[in-house]
Amino acid sequence: MNDSATSRSVTVETETRRLLEGFDWSTTSLGPREGWSERVRTVVDTVVDSPVAKVLMWGPDHVMIYNDAYIEIAGGYHPRAFGGRVPEIWPEIWNWNSRILEAGFRGEIQSYDDQLLHLNRNGAPEDVYFDLFYTPVRDGTGGIGGVLCTVLEKTDRVVAERETARSNQRFRAAMDAIHGTIWTNSADGRMVGEQPGWARLTGQGFADYQGLGWSKAVHPDDVPASVAAWQEAVDNRQTFDHEHRVLVAGGEYRRFAVRAVPIVDERGVVHEWVGVHTDVENMRAYEDSLREHAEMLERQVRHRQRAEEQLRQLNETLESRVVEALEERRQAQVALAQSQKLETIGKLTGGVAHDFNNLLQVVSGNLQLLQRDLIGDERAERRIGNALAGVARGSKLASQLLAFGRRQALEPKVVNVTRFVRGMDDMLRRALGEGIEIETVVGGGLWNTFIDPTQIENALLNLAINARDAMEGQGKLTIELGNTSLDDTYARTHAEVTPGQYVMLAVSDTGCGMSADIIEKVFEPFFSTKAEGKGSGLGLSMVYGFVKQSGGHVKIYSEIGHGTTIKLYLPRAEQAEDVEVAVDTGPISGGSETVLVVEDDDEVRATVVEMLTDLGYRVLKAVDAQSALSVVESGIPIDILFTDVVMPGKLKSPELARKAKQRLPNLAVLFTSGYTENSIVHGGRLDAGLELLSKPYTREALARKFRHVLANRAQQNVRKPDVGAPALAAEVLSPGAVHPDAPAAPGGATPAQAAPRHFQPHTVLLVEDDALIRMNTADMLKDLGHVVVEADSAEDALVALETAPVDVLVTDVNLPGMSGPDLARRAVALKPRIGIVFATGDRHVAGLEDFPAATALLPKPYGMSDLDKAVAKVGTQSRAMA
Repeated sequence: MNDSATSRSVTVETETRRLLEGFDWSTTSLGPREGWSERVRTVVDTVVDSPVAKVLMWGPDHVMIYNDAYIEIAGGYHPRAFGGRVPEIWPEIWNWNSRILEAGFRGEIQSYDDQLLHLNRNGAPEDVYFDLFYTPVRDGTGGIGGVLCTVLEKTDRVVAERETARSNQRFRAAMDAIHGTIWTNSADGRMVGEQPGWARLTGQGFADYQGLGWSKAVHPDDVPASVAAWQEAVDNRQTFDHEHRVLVAGGEYRRFAVRAVPIVDERGVVHEWVGVHTDVENMRAYEDSLREHAEMLERQVRHRQRAEEQLRQLNETLESRVVEALEERRQAQVALAQSQKLETIGKLTGGVAHDFNNLLQVVSGNLQLLQRDLIGDERAERRIGNALAGVARGSKLASQLLAFGRRQALEPKVVNVTRFVRGMDDMLRRALGEGIEIETVVGGGLWNTFIDPTQIENALLNLAINARDAMEGQGKLTIELGNTSLDDTYARTHAEVTPGQYVMLAVSDTGCGMSADIIEKVFEPFFSTKAEGKGSGLGLSMVYGFVKQSGGHVKIYSEIGHGTTIKLYLPRAEQAEDVEVAVDTGPISGGSETVLVVEDDDEVRATVVEMLTDLGYRVLKAVDAQSALSVVESGIPIDILFTDVVMPGKLKSPELARKAKQRLPNLAVLFTSGYTENSIVHGGRLDAGLELLSKPYTREALARKFRHVLANRAQQNVRKPDVGAPALAAEVLSPGAVHPDAPAAPGGATPAQAAPRHFQPHTVLLVEDDALIRMNTADMLKDLGHVVVEADSAEDALVALETAPVDVLVTDVNLPGMSGPDLARRAVALKPRIGIVFATGDRHVAGLEDFPAATALLPKPYGMSDLDKAVAKVGTQSRAMA
């Protein structure tokens, strides 16, 4: 009793406690209050004294006992509900409560969040949201006597949230209607927190766009101006109006108009920034098209005015122009004859160099092997050293012959000629001697050039040494660098000159000069004005051949008694300078890998097999490409294929390498040759991704090249390529534009202007596995004003069809893997209105009648006119089908 009295003395008198103490409980399943067990008393006291809304539903008749916090929940049912029965008090939700109570009396604990109930508690139906927590309560005997429910009403919050959500939906719909995306920034101009609109627009993750991370989605060229303008607006608390390109989630850059305003509180302090990105790409594209159309009309007017002016001038000066034209023709014929003469000599020297290099390889290889056998014999070592020096001189001679014949495999890099020449200053001063004054003159803003660094170094050194000999060791050498352009007029009188931009490297001396008849012969191999034994006569020949092979031009100006100037015009490069990579000069090492040597020359093959065996390699050998392919297909594990480029038989080395790589994907390939005959060298440059070891080579060069190629193979195997992104080359030009490399037509007009036609530009997918044909056809299509996407296989072409807006497919019939006709069928399935042009040497495509009307056959070989007609035909038919 004392305990009970103490408990009551601290009990707060509440409305529900007064009801508890005054209620006649004998009329309920609880019975008189004096007979309640201690457990029931404790539970009831806990409910009534709780500050949180609770209701106890007791016994089989579900008698309700609740606290003051529950009175608001009960509404108009209070106080009748206190001591009442659940089905009588809440009849509108008895279906709900009956299931809950049945589960509670089975001992189940239940909870519900944001539960919607339809109540009549205040005399009218209303929708109410609760969080409900149901707990079984045991009686004094250990059985479940009732169910306790804790109630949290959330109606106001849920309704507010749903109103907010609907408001946000309406706002998002409005933003979508104007192609807008809303975002917020902190007062200091940083993006913080969740930005769902920006994330949907750009695909950036939460961490990516925080702070100034959003700028990573802006086009790199637009980032500096965008960040600077934004910071200025934030600093000045001014409205931000801007426009920039954004990389959207679809993977393309689109133009957006941006507007942001500061949100200021009642004290004038910026609370945050709210901004909108509005997509204006289509509007700007339309504006651009209008502007381009206006510019095109202006150009047409100017061309017509220019043509009329030229016609007037031509009529006025016809006689003088005829005389000039005849003189230009004479000069062109003289230049052509000289060029043909040098070309004929070049072919002869190239062939000689090939056989000569094979002989040198046999001699060099055996001398190096013999040298290892005679280590310690000083006399023999000296004689072998002398012989190897002779081999080196012979190799240099062959290299110079190949350079003149334009048959060497160049490895061009983007070179900064200014830094390159200055880096040779010490070398030139040592080579020329103290009696020669050297002056270097460099023009401002010098362009980069695409050239083989080793060869240009040799060329400059050769020119400097020739100048020194012409000045007899006393005089002044001037090296001049500058940007220049060679125009159509100049090109007409100089064979093999392509109009365009060049970096000019001029070497001038104050020597004795040369007469006109000597200048005509000076580039011929073995021609020299020096005394016998003072020079090979190959220095200028090498310079001439190297520059021509590189796409450049050489010009000599000389006069007896007034010195000589030799100008090298080197092709301009638009790219940034290549980074120079340090070459490994450490000790050479061999290996234990398996090598397949393919060489038709018995002596060369025997020599290289012995050298490789001596280096530790396991060596297999074959006399031709077909025999080598049989070895590959036998299943023998091979690590590296070492093959001569020039091989007898129908199967050539590049094709052998391709088939071997199909059979052995991890196979490394190294080519060797003394003369490539354009098998793996095109346009004077080694094909991309290929490795070449030129003959004759030393044991050290062979060992280093093998380790380099095998190391590259290992690195490629570790870093697997992304098969989801095949290599596709695409170059986009504006509709009707002319490719910048297209040669100009007479009178300065571009090819498209020189041959007016009813032209409609197309996006053309060109599929051709032959790299030369693909490059040539792509250039013709670009010259015709089309947008070109290139692929070297049908598989790559299918990826392009799914990602690019292609309307004409130009495909070879015979492709590796999927054939051209099969590709065309897949293309029609993807794009039913696509035009198809089959380019083939067979002049017949089986099943051509199965294709839609927008189909044409383009027999090989074809010219620009044939290509133009075929594309125009299927393009017109394709548009008619639309």
